[in-house]
Amino acid sequence: MLPIADENLRGRGWAVVTLAFIAINVLVFVFLQLPSEAFTYAWAVVPQEIMTGTDIVQRVQVPGGSFMLEPSPSPVYVTLISSMFMHGGWLHLAGNMLFLWVFGDNVEHAMGSVAFVGFYLVAGIVGSLAQIMVDPDSLIPSLGASGAISGVLGAYIVLFPTNRVLVFLLRFAVWVPALLVIGMWAVLQFINGVGQIAVSEQTGGVAYMAHIGGFVTGIVGGFVARALGRHR
Repeated sequence: MLPIADENLRGRGWAVVTLAFIAINVLVFVFLQLPSEAFTYAWAVVPQEIMTGTDIVQRVQVPGGSFMLEPSPSPVYVTLISSMFMHGGWLHLAGNMLFLWVFGDNVEHAMGSVAFVGFYLVAGIVGSLAQIMVDPDSLIPSLGASGAISGVLGAYIVLFPTNRVLVFLLRFAVWVPALLVIGMWAVLQFINGVGQIAVSEQTGGVAYMAHIGGFVTGIVGGFVARALGRHR
């Protein structure tokens, strides 16, 4: 099921932070990553660098080739934030931005724009740390907004469980409950995440543990928002 729209809160206007995050992700990919592969290998998060606090500059051998880890910003922990605004390709970028476009605005309106900024960044960082825990000695860079967007999905399912989401299903566009759409997505992430722990590496290039870490953070954030009365 591919979500393309949802029921929005009425009278709330533009979700400026969500739109800004989408713009930043696109601009970083087009103007910084595409022209320079070195930028990607410098600003993506590397598990071993985070665990040791040390910038690692060396050539890394992988099946079928190698890549060069470029000098990272100082301190290396900055990459926990920079990596969540980077992507591995057009499809990776488009998929993440679609989910952020569909689900981000309602969560931002419910939490408030300022709180949403902090929530989004925390979910992304927790997601990255969860992925690092799977293989802390890895030199394979990790990047993408998936952890943060998974946090948005977690908060959405708490704040708007009865909302309907328009999805493409068997070549047709149909409205289905958000609880079903996000619930099915979450089950898939947890199944693959368990498998990822078993093999102690990225499964098919997808950081499922980052999704799980971000999603759980989002659920907690959603309940906090509800406790503060920031929900419909």
